[in-house]
Amino acid sequence: MILTQHPVLITLFVAQAICAAFFGFDTLSDILGWEAASPANDSDLFEYLISGVLILSVLFTGLQLIKMAKREKYLSQQLGVASGAFADLMEKQFEDWSLTESESAVAVMAIKGLSMAEIAQLRDTKEGTVKAQCASVYRKAGVSSRHQLLSYFIEELLADGVMPQAT
Repeated sequence: MILTQHPVLITLFVAQAICAAFFGFDTLSDILGWEAASPANDSDLFEYLISGVLILSVLFTGLQLIKMAKREKYLSQQLGVASGAFADLMEKQFEDWSLTESESAVAVMAIKGLSMAEIAQLRDTKEGTVKAQCASVYRKAGVSSRHQLLSYFIEELLADGVMPQAT
C-alpha cells in the first residue's frame, strides 16, 4: 500500500495540505474582513514559518519525483534487457533442442500461459495437434509440463545474472 511504501511523501503531502488550508483560510479572511478570525493576525512570523515549510516540502517532493522517474527509467531498461535476454535464450535453447518451427511457436504460446484451445485457435489447427506438439516439446526439453518449461528458462536467466535474484 502506498501509505507504508512512501511515508515521507505522505507526510510532505499532509504538510502541503495544511499549508494550503492555512493560506486559503487567511486569504478568505482577508477578503471577507474576518481579521479577528485569523490565527496569525498580529504577526507575520507564523506566515513566514508556514511559507518556509511549504517551500521546503515542495522542493523535497520535486526531488523525490525526479528520483522516482529515474528509477522507473532504469527498471524499464532492465525489463527490456531481461525481455530480450529471455527471447534470445528461448531461441537458442529451441535450436539446441531441435524444435520445429511449429513446436517453437507452440512452446512460446504455452510459456505465455495460453490454453491448448487458445493455441489451437490461434494456429488454426486441432487441439489434439497442439497437445502432441506440446508433448514433443516437453520430451525434447526433458520436462513434463509448461510450468517446468517456464521454470527452466527462469532458472537459466537467474543463473546468467540477467535477472536480479531475490534476497
